Amino acid sequence: MATQVQSLPLTLPVWKRALPWLVVLAVLVAAPMAVGALKVDIYTFPTEWNLGLRKPIDDWQSSIIANRESLAMFQYFFDPLSAFIDTGLRWAEDFLLATPWIGLIAIFVLLGYLLSGLRLAVLCGIGLLVMGLFGLWEPSLQTLALMIVSVVLSVLIGLPLGILTASSDRFDKFLRPILDGMQTMPTFVYLIPVVLFFGIARVPAVIATLIYAVPPMIRLTNLGIRQVSPPAIEAARAFGSTRLQLLFKVQLPLALPVVMTGVNQTIMMALSMVVIAALIGAGGLGRQVLVSLQRLEVGKALEAGLAIVLLAIVLDRLSEGLSQIDLSADAPRRLALPKWVPARWETRIAAAVNILQRIAAVPADFLASITRRASLSRYAGLINAALLIATLFVVDQFVHFGAFPEGWRWYLRQPTDTLVKWMRDNLFEIPLGGLTIGTGPVSDFVTLFMLNPLRDFFTTALPWPVMVLGVAALGYWAGQWRLALFSGVGMLAVGLLGMWGFGMDTLSQILVTTLFTVAIAVPVGVLASQSDAVRDFLRPILDFLQTIPSFVFLVPVIMLFNIGRVPGIIAAVLYAIAPGIKLTDLGIRQVSGEAIEAARAFGSTRAQMLVKVQVPMALPSISLGVNQMIMMVLAMVIISGMVGGAGLGLEAVNGLARGETGRGLEAGIAIVLIAVIMDRITQAWANKQLAESSRP
Repeated sequence: MATQVQSLPLTLPVWKRALPWLVVLAVLVAAPMAVGALKVDIYTFPTEWNLGLRKPIDDWQSSIIANRESLAMFQYFFDPLSAFIDTGLRWAEDFLLATPWIGLIAIFVLLGYLLSGLRLAVLCGIGLLVMGLFGLWEPSLQTLALMIVSVVLSVLIGLPLGILTASSDRFDKFLRPILDGMQTMPTFVYLIPVVLFFGIARVPAVIATLIYAVPPMIRLTNLGIRQVSPPAIEAARAFGSTRLQLLFKVQLPLALPVVMTGVNQTIMMALSMVVIAALIGAGGLGRQVLVSLQRLEVGKALEAGLAIVLLAIVLDRLSEGLSQIDLSADAPRRLALPKWVPARWETRIAAAVNILQRIAAVPADFLASITRRASLSRYAGLINAALLIATLFVVDQFVHFGAFPEGWRWYLRQPTDTLVKWMRDNLFEIPLGGLTIGTGPVSDFVTLFMLNPLRDFFTTALPWPVMVLGVAALGYWAGQWRLALFSGVGMLAVGLLGMWGFGMDTLSQILVTTLFTVAIAVPVGVLASQSDAVRDFLRPILDFLQTIPSFVFLVPVIMLFNIGRVPGIIAAVLYAIAPGIKLTDLGIRQVSGEAIEAARAFGSTRAQMLVKVQVPMALPSISLGVNQMIMMVLAMVIISGMVGGAGLGLEAVNGLARGETGRGLEAGIAIVLIAVIMDRITQAWANKQLAESSRP
């Protein structure tokens, strides 16, 4: 009987299994004919169908600008909010700039040691020291002040909203698409209304950063509270806990690791906005990157980019350490030496640290004896940190450490600029026999034989109804009728916004970029999965590519490939490649050992085992990596528009540059629609692969 049940699907007639696709094919053929019968051009999206959002939005913008001083929303909300944020920024920046440089480094070193040990303390000290050696001490502190205010506000907003979403499924469903839009919509798009309401300066930069950085705080707070063990909640209720007691004494403490992960992600996303925020007057390291790029000073841009990377790493490790520390533990701080310290030094260093710890316990023991509170001995580290910092401030009154010393400099700009100029002069065209190779011919080939033909096919050769229905069919293949309907309506909406031609141009760039990204990421990920040495070699490179501002890639790429769509594609590939490599590596490494042993038992070679066992079983993880790469490519659409890439990105940039809010919002909504459609289809495909791989 069991055999009959399992074989039943295989006995279905072929016509029944093919029927849905026959229907789709018939619709694809019939739709253009039907539209043509209505005397509508099937190759150019009808302009008379345009929803016309641009004019009312622009009129609304003009009305706000003309009546700004008399509008109540500015008098009682936007202006007070702007003043409040500006005051916080000034306090944070003044405190950081007034702190002696050696005192600030000492604070971070002590924080690193207290939160995670000696290794993090050394990392914090070196990171801040390098920022000073690059001559970027003051811009780094300005960026740090912006991060502090943005992250504090993100936590103050995200934590209560996360708690509310965890307690109400209805509110969770209501908020989810809003959060998707906040993270998916290009940041350039909401810079336009932010500038309209808050002007040009650091305050709109904080608001824009807040919009982008608060969603992970909300999502992970919601997730952490929902994952709290039900038996723990039931036990608290059995002891008569009220709803607030249950939240503050059970759910939040147990969800704290996940909540702190949300804080960590908020910090990282806020730092990714540093350069974009500089476009509206934020200052700091982002401005250093932007000005250097405008002047084609690659070396200076690289130094500022590396400073952002170092700041990101320091804040990332500190927040990670904060999420893992157990404040109630009585165990002494574990000595964790950096890997580069020779093993033969470990014993002597440990002995020296032990002596220092005994000396460091003296102030805490003295305070404990005076106050007769033995518990103070547990906080020796905090007490000594406070004493040391206070001592530095007192000494500064006599020595005046001041800002970072001007004579201490270590620059990378000269060798970097020399290297880029050499690459520009020697790699653009390289004669090789009867051929000419180099970055110039590569750029021409990609433009003439990939980008232009695909764009022309989408815009002039393929009827727009076929494109709409084809995307709907792709949605059906990935996730059945609901996704098919959403995908088709979404593509139709791109045309109704008047962005069909720009959207098809952008789609051609996305597909070509994704092709290059997948072609590089998957083989490199497979190689990394087969060798720990390769994985360890790639890890810092991938971290660097994910952390450094994508703007830094643009100048050397432009100098090598000229202005146009190709530099944007290359910058997008460099930005998006990391998650594909990591998820491919992870998926193959997570293949069950039993499956690998079974393949070996049947005599499979290493190549056969990789091709027939590991890669097929890792396909869900690889497909998830493809999804993430597509999303990161879409995040680069606007930046590609800044360097000559046409399409929706250029429309959004022009909308921001010219103050045309309607134009920018139309382009931004079209980008969001394409992004969500591609995200939903690739996610559905990944889930489909996962379901098939788990099926017995």
